[in-house]
Amino acid sequence: MKDNRLLEMRVFKAVVDAGGFTAAAHVLGLSQPFVSQTITRLEDRLGVRLLHRSTRGRRLTGEGESFLASCRRILDDIEQAEAEISAARSQASGDLRISAPLAFGLDQVVPRLPDFLAQHPSVVIHLALSDSIANLIEENVDVAIRMGRLVDSSLRSRKLCDLQRIVVAAPRYLEAHGQPGRPQDLNGHNCLLWEGPLDHLNRWPFMEDGNLHTLQVKGNFQSTSGQTLFELCTAGVGIMRLAEHLALPAIRRGSLVSLLDRYRVHDDTAIHAVFLPEREVLPRTRSFVDYLVDVFATPPWTS
Repeated sequence: MKDNRLLEMRVFKAVVDAGGFTAAAHVLGLSQPFVSQTITRLEDRLGVRLLHRSTRGRRLTGEGESFLASCRRILDDIEQAEAEISAARSQASGDLRISAPLAFGLDQVVPRLPDFLAQHPSVVIHLALSDSIANLIEENVDVAIRMGRLVDSSLRSRKLCDLQRIVVAAPRYLEAHGQPGRPQDLNGHNCLLWEGPLDHLNRWPFMEDGNLHTLQVKGNFQSTSGQTLFELCTAGVGIMRLAEHLALPAIRRGSLVSLLDRYRVHDDTAIHAVFLPEREVLPRTRSFVDYLVDVFATPPWTS
């Protein structure tokens, strides 16, 4: 059964405020018969007269005065509730659940969170760091940072920056095992490998004589964690094809050495922020994604 009580209250209040059915109809954008019929149905349902009708006009009954006061209070409360919701939707506040790869999260996301939280003190961040691909719906994630090619076309995304990888090794590894001169030389070296869903990263692309070649590397250590592979690489365990955000600073520090530069391929992959395709993105989600886009417009690790 359709509940018309709020409509009846609005019409009744308009009749009293405007001074009559015709004036109320004009204010509400309704027909005069509809306004009159609405008041009649309201009085019939309540079982009382709310208005004295005469040729001189309309006057509230005692019951009408009491009901009008209640209508004003209820309608004011509704307006206030809607105003509060609108205000909340216009500013970033509430819980924001973020997922990011472990190494990138520790290296690039975590250091940026204090500044974001200072700008948006009403946001409460829940950060999950994992190299597994988060399911945004099942895991209740608002924003996920993805590295590489996007495979889930049902999500909205914004590109943060390009993603490039560099083949690197620690000086101590090269001192013990020598430096590969060509991609084929990697067959005689220990390479650090991804395990699980990201094992496609164990096929390293190289450009040689103008042609693109892919080499399936091998080694004695595999992990589902990029941070772990990075730690073992810097410890001299093996050679790794490492994301630039970790590789370039390590090369500048001298803890890693870039290898096979003349054969390097420019990757067509990127780092994205992905989020659910809601019709209206919540302010906290929009603010965080905008913040990331601004931060990584010029990748911090390139300078």
